[in-house]
Amino acid sequence: MSSLPRLASRIRSPISTSPLIRPVVLARKPILSPSTPAIATSPLGKTRSSTTVASKRSFSSTSRVKDEEKPKEEWPERVLPVLKDSDLKRLKRQRNVGISAHIDSGKTTLTERILYYTGRIRDIHEVRGRDAVGAKMDSMELEREKGITIQSAATFADWVSPPPPTELAEGSTLFGTATTSNEGKEKYSINIIDTPGHVDFTIEVERALRVLDGAVLVLCAVSGVQSQTITVDRQMRRYNVPRLAFINKMDRAGSNPFRVIQQLRLKLKMNAAALQVPIGAEGDFSGVVDLVRMKALYNEGVKGNQVVETDEIPESVRALAEEKRAELIEQLSEADETLCDLFLDESPINELDIAQALRRATVSLRFTPVFMGSAIKNTGVQALLDGVCQYLPDPNEVHNQALDAALPSHAPPVPLVPAAEAPLVGLAFKLEEGRYGQLTYMRVYQGELKRGSVIYNARTGKKVKVPRLVRMHSDEMEDVEAIGAGEICAMFGVECSSGDTFTDGSTTFSMTSMFVPEPVISLSIRPEGNETPNFSRALNRFQKEDPTFRVHVDSESQETIISGMGELHLDIYVERMKREYNVACVTGKPRVAFRETITEESKFNYTHKKQSGGSGQFGRVIGRLEPMEMDADTNKDTAFENRIIGGNIPNQFIPAIEKGFQEALDRGLLTGHPISGCRFVLEDGSAHSVDSNELAFRLAAIGAFRESFQKSKPVILEPVMTVEVVAPIEFQGNVIGALNQRKGTIVDTEIRDDEFTLTAEVALNDMFGYSSQLRGMTQGKGEFSMEYKNHQPVMPNVQRDMMEAFRKKQLSK
Repeated sequence: MSSLPRLASRIRSPISTSPLIRPVVLARKPILSPSTPAIATSPLGKTRSSTTVASKRSFSSTSRVKDEEKPKEEWPERVLPVLKDSDLKRLKRQRNVGISAHIDSGKTTLTERILYYTGRIRDIHEVRGRDAVGAKMDSMELEREKGITIQSAATFADWVSPPPPTELAEGSTLFGTATTSNEGKEKYSINIIDTPGHVDFTIEVERALRVLDGAVLVLCAVSGVQSQTITVDRQMRRYNVPRLAFINKMDRAGSNPFRVIQQLRLKLKMNAAALQVPIGAEGDFSGVVDLVRMKALYNEGVKGNQVVETDEIPESVRALAEEKRAELIEQLSEADETLCDLFLDESPINELDIAQALRRATVSLRFTPVFMGSAIKNTGVQALLDGVCQYLPDPNEVHNQALDAALPSHAPPVPLVPAAEAPLVGLAFKLEEGRYGQLTYMRVYQGELKRGSVIYNARTGKKVKVPRLVRMHSDEMEDVEAIGAGEICAMFGVECSSGDTFTDGSTTFSMTSMFVPEPVISLSIRPEGNETPNFSRALNRFQKEDPTFRVHVDSESQETIISGMGELHLDIYVERMKREYNVACVTGKPRVAFRETITEESKFNYTHKKQSGGSGQFGRVIGRLEPMEMDADTNKDTAFENRIIGGNIPNQFIPAIEKGFQEALDRGLLTGHPISGCRFVLEDGSAHSVDSNELAFRLAAIGAFRESFQKSKPVILEPVMTVEVVAPIEFQGNVIGALNQRKGTIVDTEIRDDEFTLTAEVALNDMFGYSSQLRGMTQGKGEFSMEYKNHQPVMPNVQRDMMEAFRKKQLSK
């Protein structure tokens, strides 16, 4: 076994609606000769020629070309920017981290302590504090009232910490967390984004993780891995974000950190192990034992601002600490080859070996270190901050990539280098309407962004001047003259959309966009009294800020319909319209996002013919309609495929046929809901030299689709939610009975001491009113959360009723 660690390169390749994204990692090689193909390297280390990277075989309307006969494509050779010593020095002490977790795990409370210990705030205020001030990161009035985070908030802080262990020479001493001495420590700049925990605001977590280099996954020591924890983990994996885990609320009754670590391994399939062992349990929790250096850490002083370190480990936890240290080394050996060699050779393993292996394995996404503490009791937070500085990557260790818009969609991505003198590349990941106009949050990946400089929007091609550049501290701002590569900032007065790429105009680079989930619930909305300009102004602003919030006007009822990720999501926006725009609104009954799809393949041979004096209309299309699964590359489940050979239909009419297919998808034949999960394959047809035109073929495609749809055994789909209920054990029977009444499927039940967690799958249409029912049957002690899982067919009797209701509605017009 080699003694060199194999560091897996981290590649950003998110699932997105953009057709440009390819989930394969491409390494650029100089072209030595016309016969030398570019090499494509997959994340698993396999190589393949770039000629095979093209997503699907495309078909010409005149002839079919075999893949092996295609000429090998050549890509331009690029000279990548070189990092200077000044860049490296700055980047090595830079960290960009997000704090994510399930609802009420203590994310905002933890961020409040981080800001206090780093000196960013003078005093600590609680999320639901009696002083009515509220936590710093919950700046919105609604957040402080409800005690939840609605919008992600950015801040920055400086922290003095020992250098990363991989920078230390063999035989060096690891410095500790104790605040009594700054010997061997250096100053780090940390950008922090505190994210919401509710699934309704999942887009806030999504776009934060898109631009961050590392994350802290916060877990409750009692509840452990919950539904939103699983969602956040999935988002972190989508963007390949290394993470630390922090088990919070160690002072709560029933806390068991080692059960939580076991859940991380089983439910999230993580290679995780504890870096600390608690001293005392529940109400007696007083500190932790650092398993790497085998020292006890206690928080003393005003609000735990002094960390005291001692070699005297209490006898009550010494045996446990020895056992968990051996477990840490064993788990870490599976993730790091160098440590594995020492472990298998039974060589002595010192604390520096463990710390260096921890950093290598964490940065390469093969290991998750687990810290412990209690944010509300001011314990264990400083050690977590040291872990962020020592084990999470700096911007230079994260291999970000951009796409060159001047090249075809299957061209290999371009590596970005966080050098100050490189051409500017930045991504606008979040928008807010501020007091001075639109506030655009931006991550700079390459180059330097200066106040007053002219930048170009890669999507629109427009050039804009940056009038004001700020660093955010929740809702406060600090003006800056310039922002370097690898940092997060905000700019005023720049009109753009979420996900836009900005450059200095010297390149045609574009960053891949983020994954945006589809809305699952809709409401009709209208203002009380007469409609004012503020009504449409508010809807337009919210729609621009939040990609998961959609607005449209129903073509039949002419009602304004808002769609979102859940009831809470829409309720918050209705409340914000009242408070921020003084527009009180009336909402209708919630509507579920039903879909229609086909279950069988069917063929069509349809002719559209119309003669009305002079040139008429003629178009004939032949092919088939077939079911389709979600395409991982495009994130779409509908597609148009042209397989015509011989040019029976002229090329200029093919887009009209595709347009007709897309038009037919908008309104289903069973209930009028959109159609999904089908592929329109065009195989043949015929055209008339005089009567054929684009309108004729568009109508032919619509007619062919409707005829074939009825023969393909269509079904109605409804959104199914994963529901997690937590309640006292004495109400278990009532809770299960209530979910069975709502036609739910029980997936899992976990019993802990005096409470239980139940996971079920229930149709969203059957979940309305469940909140008040659960409170009633559990004396207000039960709580639940929902997350969209997928669309599934409705029951046959429900489908018949829905079709009959739709038919009567159509006849009554």
